[in-house]
Amino acid sequence: MEGNKLEEQDSSPPQSTPGLMKGDKREEQGLGPEPAAPQQPTAEEEALIEFHRSYRELFEFFCNNTTIHGAIRLVCSQHNRMKTAFWAVLWLCTFGMMYWQFGLLFGEYFSYPVSLNINLNSDKLVFPAVTICTLNPYRYPEIKEELEELDRITEQTLFDLYKYSSFTTLVAGSRSRRDLRGTLPHPLQRLRVPPPPHGARRARSVASSVRDNNPQVDWKDWKIGFQLCNQNKSDCFYQTYSSGVDAVREWYRFHYINILSRLPETLPSLEKDTLGNFIFACRFNQVSCNQANYSHFHHPMYGNCYTFNDKNNSNLWMSSMPGINNGLSLMLRAEQNDFIPLLSTVTGARVMVHGQDEPAFMDDGGFNLRPGVETSISMRKETLDRLGGDYGDCTKNGSDVPVENLYPSKYTQQVCIHSCFQESMIKECGCAYIFYPRPQNVEYCDYRKHSSWGYCYYKLQVDFSSDHLGCFTKCRKPCRNGSSRCYRDRTITLSTTRGQSCPGPSHKKGIFGRENRPRKRDRYG
Repeated sequence: MEGNKLEEQDSSPPQSTPGLMKGDKREEQGLGPEPAAPQQPTAEEEALIEFHRSYRELFEFFCNNTTIHGAIRLVCSQHNRMKTAFWAVLWLCTFGMMYWQFGLLFGEYFSYPVSLNINLNSDKLVFPAVTICTLNPYRYPEIKEELEELDRITEQTLFDLYKYSSFTTLVAGSRSRRDLRGTLPHPLQRLRVPPPPHGARRARSVASSVRDNNPQVDWKDWKIGFQLCNQNKSDCFYQTYSSGVDAVREWYRFHYINILSRLPETLPSLEKDTLGNFIFACRFNQVSCNQANYSHFHHPMYGNCYTFNDKNNSNLWMSSMPGINNGLSLMLRAEQNDFIPLLSTVTGARVMVHGQDEPAFMDDGGFNLRPGVETSISMRKETLDRLGGDYGDCTKNGSDVPVENLYPSKYTQQVCIHSCFQESMIKECGCAYIFYPRPQNVEYCDYRKHSSWGYCYYKLQVDFSSDHLGCFTKCRKPCRNGSSRCYRDRTITLSTTRGQSCPGPSHKKGIFGRENRPRKRDRYG
């Protein structure tokens, strides 16, 4: 049938067109060609980072795409080795300088640098505390007999050693030397210095050989000292001095400390040495002082001391104007009643300027005023702020310092050092040193109760001076420190003394200026 023929023709396979090769496409008339499927990317093309086949290719890619000046020259000038070497050296030098600058910046940053700012202010300032001592140790009636006995023994010792007598208490023939020496332990002795080597003696001149035949012994061949032993007498040493004056004074001071430790804790008020006997006139800013402006205490070596404008004063003095008439003005009287010459060798007054919350360390920061002159002293207050942490080692209030504060005052480095020595004294010697405060239930050192405390004390002094006790390491500086520096402006001689006459009044005028110099250290970036 026709219909069947047509179906057979349609169903028959298409005939190949002559002239077309294998793989060629034949356009069908009517319908367009089917779109080709997109080509799948390879695994290398899918990577986020393009990997280069060699370091040279990577370097060329870096030089062609970087913004660093001169790097592209390394690739462009590769046909000229001289230019390539020049640009390579220049490029490496610039990189080296860059990293060198980085090292300097990081080194400076991690060194925690500080800056110093000085500010000058002219505001009103609190006048500092001023402590004045008589330089005349007081003879308490409770120990007067023991001190007189010590004077007699000292005079006899000086006479036996040097044939010297200056005291008025010498009782000739009343006691023998052995009787006087037997009343006190640790007698003062004269010790012979070991002779020099034989070769050194041979080198002496003829004149010195003549002097050696002299029966009188040269003082250079002797030392003066006293013996100190431990508790069981197994170890002893001589505390010696090449100067006889130093030896006698230290020996007298050692016995004086023992006698002073026997005083009762509660003593009657010193009516004999009132303020009027020592200070004739007192004014601050042209206003007279009264008893409410000062407090009194006794120092074992400097006698009666008076502190003006301390923390117990209800109304602290303020200073705003400099000048000789604006400040503390005192007229003092220096006398030698019951004078102890082996403890104090000068006459006048001992003065120290300190803060209201700081104790008066007369040995550390005081200075002497001689009688018969008028002295003007100017003061300048300085405040120093230290940065702690990584910038320095300081303490805010001493709470992180492993030393107990034995003083009723704020923390200072001197307070800590003295407290540290007193702790070591109590721990090693079993008693407290009389010059420093003591804790409760601890007695002051006395060889009647603590026979070997002198041996322990002088050994401890050597360790303290060489910092074997660690006091200077433990006691750090406070982060905020304020101090008043004194400058002696002038000294006017008012009168002179001759012979044995008593020295005249001593004048002391203090001037406190307006200048305040706080020092602050801040970090900068």
